[in-house]
Amino acid sequence: MKNLMFLAFIFICFSSHAQSNNPKQLVIDFFEAFHEQDTVKLKTFATDSLQLKSVSRNAEGKTTINTSAYSEFVKSIASIPKNVRFEEKIHEYRIEENGLLATVTTPYTFYYKGEKSHCGTNIFNLVKMDGIWKILFLMDSRSKQSCD
Repeated sequence: MKNLMFLAFIFICFSSHAQSNNPKQLVIDFFEAFHEQDTVKLKTFATDSLQLKSVSRNAEGKTTINTSAYSEFVKSIASIPKNVRFEEKIHEYRIEENGLLATVTTPYTFYYKGEKSHCGTNIFNLVKMDGIWKILFLMDSRSKQSCD
């Protein structure tokens, strides 16, 4: 019994370490919670001041930048009906870590109800706070063209 408890303790410590001290794992966990529509977990990944920015082109071809609060993003994820399939397929993780800051860039394709909706790149700026990585800033580009 002691051995079993010891192994469980080691597993919990290892899991916590992987999630809190690895920028890539934070982003993986973010997308897992996103796809599961786990708003409680999504809230734990962000700093209090996190804002999201989306860059795209409008119908006239002009670049637009939309800003939203992270709380609005979380509400929008919660509002998606459970029977609606959506997936943000991440193609790769590019990671740059430097002390208290890290950047994780993830090219993606987004599918809604099984159909390709758009593609782009996410840029996660992370900060290490008390030994735990948090999302400080999140920006994405969105395009309906050049998704292949």
